[in-house]
Amino acid sequence: MTLLNETHDPALQSWVSSAQSAGSDFPLQNLPFASFRRQGSQEAWRGGVAIGDQIVDLQALAASGSLSGDAQRAAEAGAQESLNALMALGPKAWSALRLALSRGLRAGAAEQAQWQGLLVPQAQAAYNLPARIGDYTDFYTSIHHATNIGKQFRPDNPLLPNYQWVPIGYHGRSSSIVVSGTPFKRPVGQTKAPDAAVPTVKASARMDIELEMGIFMGQANALGEPVSMAQAEDHVFGLCLLNDWSARDIQPWEYQPLGPFLSKNFASHLSPWVVTLEALAPYRVAFARPEGDPQPLPYMDSAHNRDAGAFDIALAVDLQTPQMRAAGQPAVQITQSNYRHAYWTVAQLVAHHTVNGCNLQPGDLLGTGTLSGPSLDQAAALIELTVGGKQPLTLPNGETRTWLEDGDAVVLRGWCERPGAARIGFGICEGQMLPARKL
Repeated sequence: MTLLNETHDPALQSWVSSAQSAGSDFPLQNLPFASFRRQGSQEAWRGGVAIGDQIVDLQALAASGSLSGDAQRAAEAGAQESLNALMALGPKAWSALRLALSRGLRAGAAEQAQWQGLLVPQAQAAYNLPARIGDYTDFYTSIHHATNIGKQFRPDNPLLPNYQWVPIGYHGRSSSIVVSGTPFKRPVGQTKAPDAAVPTVKASARMDIELEMGIFMGQANALGEPVSMAQAEDHVFGLCLLNDWSARDIQPWEYQPLGPFLSKNFASHLSPWVVTLEALAPYRVAFARPEGDPQPLPYMDSAHNRDAGAFDIALAVDLQTPQMRAAGQPAVQITQSNYRHAYWTVAQLVAHHTVNGCNLQPGDLLGTGTLSGPSLDQAAALIELTVGGKQPLTLPNGETRTWLEDGDAVVLRGWCERPGAARIGFGICEGQMLPARKL
């Protein structure tokens, strides 16, 4: 079974010259989707496709008369305010539009003269969330993160016995998911110190990042009808970056017995660009469990998942403090990880989520959970990087951070790169924390 086709050819070049720029996230082989409009305008939001430093306006493309069949139908769906209608169409339509875009944007394509007028510079664009997110489920797919956290609270039993058998997840708040670049206030909640007689209400003093990936669902399954492993990836539109911020001092007091609440639902940030599973085909890798670990139960197992169910996606977190910003210093990388280290794959999350008959809808979002790697320098949250706040990070300018401070900006990045394949990037997911409201 091969998932590669002509759109993945690393030799392909585009008449949009910036698509060939060194280190570009958006070459011709990527073609991710977003919802955008021109900055400062009252234009309708509509779908767009990234190529180099430009955006193909799907509304204009759909009206151009240059497409037909499934590609035209997909462009019309993608021309709407959000990508939900496009996500609902399924992989046949997604692939048809991808192929038409790839051919029309290639160097020497006859469409160049007409399509040049359909481009909007990314520097002039404002972004909306890619989809109307009806439901949001956050998983816990990194066994390294789970073990690191467990060691801090349960040194003798860091990993709970269900972790290796079932993907752990909880239902989150979709209304507070915002697009990259949206500032947010430090959250307020109820906390209780171990030696205090009563809890207090105050601003969180232990604000943390969570480097995750977001999984956007495509076509729906009917209520009561589970999605099998063989079908699971046909229900997934694509992946994006997700920062699922966490208030570590609010969470311990509230999360038992039902789970996190105010410590998580104040804000989650998404990158605007959604990279399709088809674009990621060259970066699929085998999924395997460490020797001696339980193997997935049959409903979460398949030959395809074992052979190519994981994705080799490099991930990084950059931090810029107010002092760095005032000095004109760029953000600095504080950690790097990879999605290939996840203990559960995209397909397994979908199969497990629906095994009870749960109906996933177009635009629903699944979060992977914090994607820490096997070593501590690949930890994807400050609570791990600083060992629960005991070992502060020292930044290049001499500042230290245990937890985030007011004015700090965090940037997530993700990309795929290897010899013999085109580099595929995810853009950035950026969020800046403002001071808490006055109590």
